[in-house]
Amino acid sequence: MALPFRYNVRSLVVRWRVTLLAIGAIGLVVAVLIVLTSMAAGFRLALQATGSIDNAVLTQRGSTGELTSGISFDNARAVMVDDRVARDSLGNPLASPEIFVVASLPRRDTGSPANVSLRGVTPRAFLVRQGVRIVEGRMFTRGLNELIIGRKAAARYAGVAVGSTVRMQRRDWRITGIFEANGGGFESEVWGDLDVLAPAFLRRGGYQSVTVRLKDPRSVTAFNEALATNPRMQVQLVQERKYYDDQSQQVSAPLLALAGFVAIVMGIGAVFGAMNTMYGLVVARTREIGTLRALGFSRWSILVSFVIESTLLAAAGGLLGVLVAVPANGISSAAGGANFAEVAFAFRITTPTVVTGLVLAVVMGLVGGFLPAWRASHVPMTAALRS
Repeated sequence: MALPFRYNVRSLVVRWRVTLLAIGAIGLVVAVLIVLTSMAAGFRLALQATGSIDNAVLTQRGSTGELTSGISFDNARAVMVDDRVARDSLGNPLASPEIFVVASLPRRDTGSPANVSLRGVTPRAFLVRQGVRIVEGRMFTRGLNELIIGRKAAARYAGVAVGSTVRMQRRDWRITGIFEANGGGFESEVWGDLDVLAPAFLRRGGYQSVTVRLKDPRSVTAFNEALATNPRMQVQLVQERKYYDDQSQQVSAPLLALAGFVAIVMGIGAVFGAMNTMYGLVVARTREIGTLRALGFSRWSILVSFVIESTLLAAAGGLLGVLVAVPANGISSAAGGANFAEVAFAFRITTPTVVTGLVLAVVMGLVGGFLPAWRASHVPMTAALRS
């Protein structure tokens, strides 16, 4: 004969102080896990939204990012004129040679300096990357010390409004516009004329990267293999979307590892807390347990009943943790990327993250409640009635 479910609910309500303590401990674990995971998800989604599946990024072979890459002019030209690269209506290759450096701008909130990505481009960049568009001000003028800044960077740094001037490399640079890039990582960057930025930042020997539009996106693997077999071509070609996804893993993977470590450490504490709570309930309800046994309820019924109570506590804690973490969704932040410059992103609480948190809570409840439930089911009936 099974104990009715309302018995478990009423037991938790009657002992509401202990119940709230256990719920709070488990809720804290779930909230921390969700918040840390949402940071990793937000950073990953910000970079995954960068680029197009039709494009490929050319960098130096073996480099881990554009900052450590160097491509000679000859290698860049050889790739740009390849037949696998798409052409515009005039027959010019859709290829964007670029330099990439790290500059410093003051944060808007603290005024302290922070690294920002500075990209030197040509007009071809806006043909290759069709999602980039000016939303305020105007495009920089070629040959002048003018810059445009991504929307996320404009919101994060001070003194970068349209018309303002920033000081870099002992030169004054005028901000002429703000651009968007479909919410991707480019919105955390500052762009300027390649021919002006290259000498200013001593990048005269070549490029850091070349982004090309391919006629057939499926040809990127064969294209890269052909480059790898050519001893004169010390370059590698990766699909643009995959390139930035790989860049995101260098930050999101440690964040996920941190989230897992914190969840395990705090989860162990929460399990022991739930276990102590349930043990205390067993001791306090010894006579009650004996009465249940005298009424004909089996040990198995009592075991299942106490496990259900522990699981209810954990599920309530999981829901509390989700409610505590939800306000973090959409909060803007920034993290250092693979190129040592900040990438702005928003916390993203996804359905898998919420499900993972709730599953973790239930597991903590099951693990923390089983041993006390086992003890409760094996309390001698005569000893319980005498207590």
